[in-house]
Amino acid sequence: MTDLTSNNTFLIAGIVFITIAVIGQSKLGFVEINPGCFGRFLALFIGISSLFYALGLLTFSAETFDLLRTSLTEQIKQSISSVNDLLQGS
Repeated sequence: MTDLTSNNTFLIAGIVFITIAVIGQSKLGFVEINPGCFGRFLALFIGISSLFYALGLLTFSAETFDLLRTSLTEQIKQSISSVNDLLQGS
């Protein structure tokens, strides 16, 4: 983690926001964290979203995205042809 890439940034932000959501009201030396109920919920939402985004950046490369897109396109074409056959047979 020597380079601060976007994946690492979202991973760190997710961990920090989830920590704020879990701990809630705390005092760390001269810093006081008091997010309240809505703040904790918002921190949890932002933290989970950041972690999912970091996971998505980690696992989906351009080749994987192209493969997924072509696979979904083929499945949609097959489904449309099946529906057309079903409708014409009725």
